[in-house]
Amino acid sequence: MLLVVEQFLNGLQFGLLLFLLAAGLTLVFGIMDLVNLAHGSLYMMGAYFAATFAAWTGSFILGALMALGATLVLGIVLEVTALRHLYGRDHLDHVLATFGLILFFNEAVRLIWGPAGLALPLPAWLTVPVPILPGIHYPAYRLAIIVVALLVALLLYLGVMRTRIGMLIRAGASNREMIGALGINIKLLYTLVFGLGAALAGLAGLMQAPILTVQIGMGENILILAFVIIVIGGIGSIRGAFLAAIFVGMIDTLGRAFLPNLLRQVLSSTAASTAAPALSSMLIYLLMAIVLVVRPEGLFPANRR
Repeated sequence: MLLVVEQFLNGLQFGLLLFLLAAGLTLVFGIMDLVNLAHGSLYMMGAYFAATFAAWTGSFILGALMALGATLVLGIVLEVTALRHLYGRDHLDHVLATFGLILFFNEAVRLIWGPAGLALPLPAWLTVPVPILPGIHYPAYRLAIIVVALLVALLLYLGVMRTRIGMLIRAGASNREMIGALGINIKLLYTLVFGLGAALAGLAGLMQAPILTVQIGMGENILILAFVIIVIGGIGSIRGAFLAAIFVGMIDTLGRAFLPNLLRQVLSSTAASTAAPALSSMLIYLLMAIVLVVRPEGLFPANRR
């Protein structure tokens, strides 16, 4: 029972982190029609900014807030100086250009911070276990990630569904040409959307930093899962990204936790431990394939005309 509850919460926590990364990606892809492979680099930069600012200030919270602002500014600068020139061009141009940005950010990090990874230590009050059920404790920091990510998801939903800017974002996901014809400053909207996506990616990176080592290329593998999530949830859909991220996080975490014991019934311990992560990934891609067959536009696609 203890293991099941812990792994369920771990899956929820991982899924919510994936949502923060995928939400920005699906907005950028859905509204700007931009395939941004460098989104994982913004995730990485959020982690490096947090580790650096926390070391400078001696405060984890202050460092995290500064890192969030720095990633937002970086995203805006990146959109204005580089990505704005890609709008309206072929997706292959997007892939090549943003792949070049991945190489640029990796080398920039290597020059500034060096090839060795960084650590982001937690304050003492976030390292203590918190009782959640009788006899069951859960790390305070992982619980904080769940709470913060759910709060951000709620604010993002309210912002997209209940505000004028959100209305423009939804309209942009449905019909980009129409909002441009209505006199909306489409360049400014794109800049705001990309900045928001960058901030969400940076938030995911800085929250993951204390759990994993902050290192070069840390955003590349998780970016693959983010693309899977937006395919499953529907391009441009926040609700779809949220539900798909929870599904993917649960499948990945629970699969890695429980599949080894199941596989040991037919395989050796070494083979079972090796095969379990690969099988968990296969289950995620199988889910994506099933969704593509049943609903090619995803579970909750943005209404396009």
